[in-house]
Amino acid sequence: MADDNTNANANATAYWKANVRTILGCLVVWAFVSYGCAILFRPLLAGIPIGGTDLGFWFAQQGSILTFIAIIFFYAWKMNRLDAKYSLGE
Repeated sequence: MADDNTNANANATAYWKANVRTILGCLVVWAFVSYGCAILFRPLLAGIPIGGTDLGFWFAQQGSILTFIAIIFFYAWKMNRLDAKYSLGE
């Protein structure tokens, strides 16, 4: 009985480590696109035209939002895989 509890605790710990790692990865991508491409690297991206404007402005207005939506779908997909891997599906 104690081994089952130990295995369950180890399984829960591994699940949450993978979950936190996924969240941190998503936050890094979000920060890079939102702050990096839209603010910090905007002068470097200014010479690249996209949709009638420069790429830095596009990231500030639309790219950050589209990236955030993509991150939401990625997170849902990744969590479904983690749930299945650790037998925590719905």
